[in-house]
Amino acid sequence: MTLKSSSKNMTGVVGAGSFGTAIANIIADRNPVLLFVRDKEKAAKIEQTRRNSSQDIHSNITVTNDIRQVAEQCEVIFPIIPSANFRGMMVQLAPYLKPYHILIHGTKGLDLNLAPNEVIDKKNPLTRKHVKTMSEVIMEESCVLRVGCLAGPNLAKEIEEHQPAATVVASHFEEVIDIGQKLLKSDRFLVYGSNDLIGIELCGILKNIIAIAAGAISGMKLGENSKALLISRGLVEMIHIGKALGGNTHAFLGLAGVGDLVATCTSKLSRNYTVGYRLAQGESLEDIVNTMEEVAEGVNTVKIVNVLAESYDFRCPITETLLKIFEGKMSVKESHAFFMKFPFRTEIDFI
Repeated sequence: MTLKSSSKNMTGVVGAGSFGTAIANIIADRNPVLLFVRDKEKAAKIEQTRRNSSQDIHSNITVTNDIRQVAEQCEVIFPIIPSANFRGMMVQLAPYLKPYHILIHGTKGLDLNLAPNEVIDKKNPLTRKHVKTMSEVIMEESCVLRVGCLAGPNLAKEIEEHQPAATVVASHFEEVIDIGQKLLKSDRFLVYGSNDLIGIELCGILKNIIAIAAGAISGMKLGENSKALLISRGLVEMIHIGKALGGNTHAFLGLAGVGDLVATCTSKLSRNYTVGYRLAQGESLEDIVNTMEEVAEGVNTVKIVNVLAESYDFRCPITETLLKIFEGKMSVKESHAFFMKFPFRTEIDFI
C-alpha cells in the first residue's frame, strides 16, 4: 500500500486521551481522521464542542463511538490507550480487522496476561510469555502483521502547543515506518524510523520507572546533580532490564531511549514524574493514582518488572526501591539515603 501526503484515505486513532488527541490533530493537518472515543456521551460532546479537555479538535477529525467503523473506513490505525485496556480493545477491534490493516500503537506500558486461575510462584515464575508489549498483543489478538509503535519525548501538552518535537516509528516493516513518517512528519514534528520494534517499545515502557524516581528527587528538592545521577544510573538500569526482556542496547541510546528519558525525568508535564513528586510530598500512591486524570503507566511497570527481575535473577535497584516505597516498606527520604550508600562499582558496564 502506498500512502501519499495528499491521500484522501481516512486514518483511525483509537483513544482520545491527551496524546491520542494530539496525534489525531497532527495527522488531520493533511489527512482526514476518524477518532474513536469509547464513552458514547464523551464522544458526542467532543463532536459537538470540537474540544477535548484543553485541546481543540481539528476540523478534519470525525469522532465516532463505533469501533467497527474505524476498521471499515481506515487502513491505518493508531491505537493509543492505556495498557490495562489495550487487550480488551483489541478483542473488540479484531473481528473487523483484515491482513491489509496497519496498526501503529502509542502505548507505553506492559500487558500482564495470565491464564484463568494461573498462579505465579517458584514453580511457575513470571516470564516473558506472561508479559507482552502492545505490538505483541496486537499480533496475538488479530490477523494484523504490519505493526509498529510510536516512542520518543512526546509530551502531549507541548505537541498541543505546536512546540517542536520528534518521535520514532518502529516496525519490522519498512512500509510501516514510511507510512508513519508520511502521516506524522511536519515542520514541527520530526519522525525517525527504527526496525528494532521490541527495543523501542521497551524504551518507552522502562523510562517511566525512572521518571517516577526523578519526580521524587525534585519533590525532595535534592538538586540537579542528584537528578543527573539518577538519570544516568536509570539509563544503565533500563538497558539491563531491556536486554533481559529481548531489547537491543542501541535503542536505549537514541531518541526513544535517552531522549524520552530526559524529557520525562525533567518535566512537570510528565504523569510519571508527577507521581514521584507527589510521593515525595507525602501523598499515598492510592490517592495519587485515584486523582490523576490519565494513567501513569510507570506504576504498573514497576510492579511487573520487579517480579520479572526475581524470575530472571537480575538486579534493578531503582525499580526495587520504588516498589518498596509503593508498598510502604521504605519512605522516599530513606530511599535517597539508601542510594547514596548503594555499592555501584562501574559506571558503564553494558558496552
